[in-house]
Parts: sequence; structure tokens; C-alpha cells
Amino acid sequence: MTGKLHLNDRPLALAEFAAAARGPLEITLAPAVRERLGVARGIVDRYAAGDRPIYGLNTGLGANLRHRIGAGEMAAFQSQLLEGRRVGVGEPLPEEVARAALLARIVGAARGGAGLSTEVLDLMIAMAGRGLAPVIPSRGSIGAGDLVLGVEIGATLLGKGQIWVGGKPTPAARALAEAGLAPASLKPKDALALANHSAVTVALAGLAVDRARRLIDLAMAVAALSAEGYGANLSIFDPRLQELRPAAGQAAAAAWFRRAFEGSSLASGAAARSIQDPLSFRTMAPLFGAARAALATATGEIETELNGIADSPVVLVEAGEMLSTPNFHTPAMALALDTLSIADLHIAAASAQRIVKLMTPQLSDLPKYLSPVGGASAGMVPMQKTAAALLGEIRLYAQPASLDVMAVSDMVEDVAPQTPLAARKLASQLEALRLLIGIEAVVAAQAIDLRRPAAMGWAAGRIHRAVRSAVATLESDRAIGVDVAAALAQLETAALADQLATLDRG
Repeated sequence: MTGKLHLNDRPLALAEFAAAARGPLEITLAPAVRERLGVARGIVDRYAAGDRPIYGLNTGLGANLRHRIGAGEMAAFQSQLLEGRRVGVGEPLPEEVARAALLARIVGAARGGAGLSTEVLDLMIAMAGRGLAPVIPSRGSIGAGDLVLGVEIGATLLGKGQIWVGGKPTPAARALAEAGLAPASLKPKDALALANHSAVTVALAGLAVDRARRLIDLAMAVAALSAEGYGANLSIFDPRLQELRPAAGQAAAAAWFRRAFEGSSLASGAAARSIQDPLSFRTMAPLFGAARAALATATGEIETELNGIADSPVVLVEAGEMLSTPNFHTPAMALALDTLSIADLHIAAASAQRIVKLMTPQLSDLPKYLSPVGGASAGMVPMQKTAAALLGEIRLYAQPASLDVMAVSDMVEDVAPQTPLAARKLASQLEALRLLIGIEAVVAAQAIDLRRPAAMGWAAGRIHRAVRSAVATLESDRAIGVDVAAALAQLETAALADQLATLDRG
């Protein structure tokens, strides 16, 4: 199915961007956008015909900026600029990330600051409409613009490199020809506009953060199921407590949980087993509140980058000028991604502790290891080892990526935020977090079946039904590792995600 996207001056939301990157996309430009692109291109042409040095237009790049490019050399310089910087390495980024990168560059170029020729932009739009995307190596960008990886987008427009066609890397020239498209002819500055941007970083970060949003919602609902299985004291979500210390996101998270527990026999407090539970249960509101605040910050920084103009030099359309900028540098996004990965570790640590607490009879008042038969039965205790392994992996990926970088290009480019690394690290961490959430869901569902509460709340009831639609209650020792994948297949449906999203709307 081909999606549709109309680009005007309306900012694109992250969720909309992530959804649009999932397949072929028919993109249209508002008349005002095309008019702005024409004006911007005229400004580039005027500077190309003049004598004033403009970085990357009539000068070399990086440490070569003092070398002047003559008017007669500008056309050849476009191909040279792209080919000489195709030094990315490693396995290709997934096709979905490549589609998102192409879309991000289209959105950014449509703002006009890149000065990209409309013919080249139209070719990119045509590729998106046919479901084509450049094959991009995974490693080479340090987050000060995606130059080394961005050149692959430009190369494919020239019929070089490879293009994803139906999930398979295909020589670009053949892919374009089979799609009925002709390679681009680049004008002055087109190559730099195709290479020097943050589109690959936006793609990596945007898809990872969009996934984090869904996982955090699921983690909250699974935590609610654990609380029901534990017989937790829900007075911790009293709004009066949140008002006493309104830390980031805490009040909103507590309200989410109050809605999630509607209908639960624990809601009145009469069924609570203790006046005070372990911290992994008691601190769910501040913990998830902080994580959601970190998620909101990361989302905002990605949307700023997606809808902003990162090009340098930039075309100032209204002023009729071209100026060098610092906008290729993305430390705000890098720091936000690193913070989110640390927040994920807090979520994971509490999840692992709840898993252990549910299996500990002196704390949960449930059978040892959640085994209905007892004796030598292992029950669910081996799951603790898998949870510990996943927690160690999540902790590893929580280490900040945006710490330092070696100076490059004759030490002219001497700092960089490592934003793509922060995004790839987050994506890897989320896979481990996903599996840990699945383990907690399977364990909590077993606890529910053993405790048999009089009534479950809104969220726990849905999570329990989803797990039990794929996984049977543990009656005696059996292989249960496979249950995690089966449960996650039901827990990660779009329908359940949409249901959980309603808890934010009250």
C-alpha cells in the first residue's frame, strides 16, 4: 500500500514520519514550497556566478576550504564530491531506515535552505513513490552532518551504488531504469545538499524513539499486571502525593496508572497485602514519569531536526544570502538519546526486580518460583537468569555515546556528538528491553493465575488476555523461553498499542 504525504509549511510529527517510512510514499509539494525552491535555486545560481567564496559551492570541503573551484569546474566537482566521500563501511542500514533517511532529506530540502535543484528533489520524490531507497552503510557518520553516509543518497541518484528494491540491494542504475527513472544531472551545490545533512541520523533516531514510545507504554501496562499479581498497594498513585513533589512526568504517570487500574479489586486498597511494597512497585510513577519526560525531550529534538534546516551553507531565501552555519551539529539530539537510553535502564532494572519479587514467596505470598506443584520444580526461576543477561545488555547500551571524538580533517573538524552511534545504540538496547518486558509479562500472568484476584484493572486485564491467547498457564516444568516470543507477538499488535494509547487521553 502506498501512503500519501503533502509537504507544506506544517511541521511533521515524529509518529507521522515513522509511519510514512514503512513503505512506498506518494509525496506532493504545495505550490508555495515549489515557489520557494525556485527562489532558493536562483540565489545559488547567482552566488555560483559570482566571486565571493561560498563553502562547498566554489571552495573545497573541510581542510580544503581554501581551494577555490572555478566556474568551469563546478559541474565536475559535484560527482567528485560524492564519489570521493563514499567511505562508509559495515552492513547496510535496514531498508526501513533507508526509506526514512530518503524521506528526511526530502522534507529538509523542501524547506528551501539546501538550494537543491527542483529536478533532483523530484527524482527523490519519485523514488519514494516507487518504494525505492538508497542502500546506506551503517557506519561512518559522527553526527556532525551525515556526510560519509549521506553521499550514498546522492550517489544512487546518479545511478551509482545500490538501491533497495523489494528488500533486495540492486545496482542503482538498473533499479532506476526498471522504475522508469533517469539518473540526475547535478548543478552547483546539489551534491553538497545531497550529502551534508542529518537525514540518516534523523532516520535512525526517529525510528528508534518511535519504537521506544510504544515499548514504554507496553512496559507500563505490564508493570500494572505485575502489581496486580503481587497484590500491591495502589495508594502510591494518590494524586495528593504527586502534588507534593511534582517531578518530571510523575503526576501524569500516576494518573495513567489510576486509569489503568480502574476496575481492579486493588483499587479500593482493601485487597493490598502490605502498607508499603518494594521500590520496584512503589516508585512506578516517578520512574515511568521520568522515562516519559526523557522520551518527550528526545521526540522534540528529533522533530526539530526533521523540520529544521541543517544545511551549511544555507540559503536564506528571504534575505537572498548564503551563509555557513553550525546547524549540522546535533549535540541536543545526541544528549537526548543518551538520556533516554539511561531512562530505559531504570525501567529495565525495576522490571527485573519485579520478576524476582513475584517468584519470592516471603514477599509475594505466592508459591515458590510460581510453580503450582512445588517440590523439585524449577517453575519460572530459570527466567531470572535470562532476565539478568538482558539487564546486563541493557546496562551496556546505557553507556553514553556522546562523550568524545577524534579530531579529523587536519583537526579542523575537532568535535562531534556521535549522534548516529547514540541512535543505533538505543535501537539495540530496545530489543533487549523488549525481551525483558516479554519475560515480565509471562511471569506476571502466571502470578495472576496463582493469586486469582477478584477483578483485574483495565490494563492488566488486556495484557493478561493477550498473554493467555498465546501462552498456557505453567502447570508443570516445561520449556518456557519460547513463551516470551509468543506472548510478545500478541502484546505488540497495533490494536493493543492503540488501546493503551487511550490511557493518555483519560
